Amino acid sequence: MAGPNRAQLAYLRGATRLAFDATAGVTSIVERMHGTIQGRSGRAEGLPLNSTDGIAGVVYGGINGCVRLICTGLDAGLASIEARLPDGTATAAQDALAAAVNGVYGDHLARSGNPLAIKMGLHSGGREIDLRHPARAFDDGRDGRLSAKLLVLVHGLCLSDHQWTREGHNHGTALARALGFTPLFLRYNSGLHVADNGREFAQALHTLVGNWPRPVRELAIIGHSMGGLVARSAIHVGREAGHDWPGLVHKMVFLGTPHHGAPLERAGHWLDRLMEASPYSAPLTRLGKSRSAGISDLRYGSITTGTHQFIPLPAGVNCYAAAATLAARRSVLSERLVGDGLVPLDSALGRHADSDRSLAIPQDRLFVGYRMGHLDLLSRSEVYLQLRDWLAGTV
Repeated sequence: MAGPNRAQLAYLRGATRLAFDATAGVTSIVERMHGTIQGRSGRAEGLPLNSTDGIAGVVYGGINGCVRLICTGLDAGLASIEARLPDGTATAAQDALAAAVNGVYGDHLARSGNPLAIKMGLHSGGREIDLRHPARAFDDGRDGRLSAKLLVLVHGLCLSDHQWTREGHNHGTALARALGFTPLFLRYNSGLHVADNGREFAQALHTLVGNWPRPVRELAIIGHSMGGLVARSAIHVGREAGHDWPGLVHKMVFLGTPHHGAPLERAGHWLDRLMEASPYSAPLTRLGKSRSAGISDLRYGSITTGTHQFIPLPAGVNCYAAAATLAARRSVLSERLVGDGLVPLDSALGRHADSDRSLAIPQDRLFVGYRMGHLDLLSRSEVYLQLRDWLAGTV
């Protein structure tokens, strides 16, 4: 049995640091609640409402100091061991856990320099591609293995490039075999703002296409869930920056993408507002607000920096949308409330009550799968057949 490697210990370091961050965060919440109660039962003048004074303040300060000291010492010890281990890769279970944690806390991981923070990269066959020397990622390194047609697949929230393989099927590899594409899989920190990931994705494609060993003739993009928003953001940024690669994108396919937002995130936002109404429950809103910037962007399907701005689909690109519903047939209830369990049908199809905000995808470029959940869009055979028809067709 192979021993631990550097990548695996880095995951352990990251998980340890996150656990200590959580401990410090909970301590801070308890202190704020204590300070609120203390402030309403009589306390020294001039102190902030949510702070504690006297013995309580000393106790909370001591707890936070001990947490920082232990975390720093343990992290330094693990880093020393990590430096002595051989290079290697993390296990599939570790990658899946890291992807989920990044989806929820990815912005915090990036800010704090946590080893769990995922760095964006394009992958093929499980290996990261050197964007300046992409041929090296392929088995024999010969240009003949690399097609002039690229298919880039962008995963959704809390997932990674590994999740494109589900129930023994992978849309990307199957479409590559059928239609002659070279499939590339984006891996990114889904807890960052969609616009930040879009900007980095645009730059990655700019570098990749510029160094591809043969002129790229066609670039198709498939985005699942949040991945569709990241793809839209990237092409918007790429065009504004004057990149060449957006001109190669003839087709974009969205699988369960919340173009107009997801109600679950909005429900969490309103719960925060209700809890803030009471000074006693207000400190607890920090638990709800700990969700990442990426999740917050799903409130309205934001793809640009700052306030939400409606951005239409890119002109000159044939766009397609596949949506799912858990219901057996279409109805008002299934479309507006049920959807695929996460995204309402209209949001996934780009429809909006305000015609000026509708994405106006033609009916023959829409697909609805019944008795199908959000993740089923990654593996169901009828979805694959529709993808193959769309990418093979001329419309």
